[in-house]
Amino acid sequence: MDLLVVDDEPTVRELLCAALRHAGFTVAAAGTGQEALEQARAVSPDLVLLDVMLPDMDGFEVIRSLRERPGSGRTAVRGHIPVVFLTARDTTRDKIEGLVLGGDDYVTKPFDLQELIARVRAVLRRTNGDLGAVLRVADLELDPEGVQTTRAGQPIRLSPTEFRLLHTLMANAGRTIPRALILERVWDYDFGGDTGIVDTYISYLRRKIDNGGPKLIHTVHGVGYVLRGPKT
Repeated sequence: MDLLVVDDEPTVRELLCAALRHAGFTVAAAGTGQEALEQARAVSPDLVLLDVMLPDMDGFEVIRSLRERPGSGRTAVRGHIPVVFLTARDTTRDKIEGLVLGGDDYVTKPFDLQELIARVRAVLRRTNGDLGAVLRVADLELDPEGVQTTRAGQPIRLSPTEFRLLHTLMANAGRTIPRALILERVWDYDFGGDTGIVDTYISYLRRKIDNGGPKLIHTVHGVGYVLRGPKT
């Protein structure tokens, strides 16, 4: 797996690169947002470790730029690169903002290197692993191998996090899943009981999945969510 480490502190950057290479990864590095964009287009990484606070642009702007302008040919970058944000900002609000804006995990400084590597591997498993057979509920279909989603035959574009969330709901169709369990399965991260990120992403899914068709995603008040086909 090819990783890109983006951090403006040389000591932190070198430490991360050394630890990740020792763990078996191929690693490129950048110290600014512009360098990160250039490196990402050069190596097309499988995952980016991205500092939020960079000297020329913030990490959110970097990943937004990569995903909106992926390039082509030799400079092509995957449309949705998994991202682990690194930052000293450690409030729950900051963590939720980071994930809402496209991060797959959010690690605060100072961090334990072994825990960080474990989180990197967990994100790579979630975004690259085999999720199983094609799932169907009513006219909604999700293909984990092809990473495709359709409703009534029409393609639906989902972010990696939205895709994992929908997969979790569809794999448990008809069952109510508590918010805390969704948080654990989709993000593999503990927010100390704050499940606001789940509600945010459910609203994203509803706009894409339930727009123009019978409602499939339902709220079980005080508990969580359930995906089920329309009653006949």
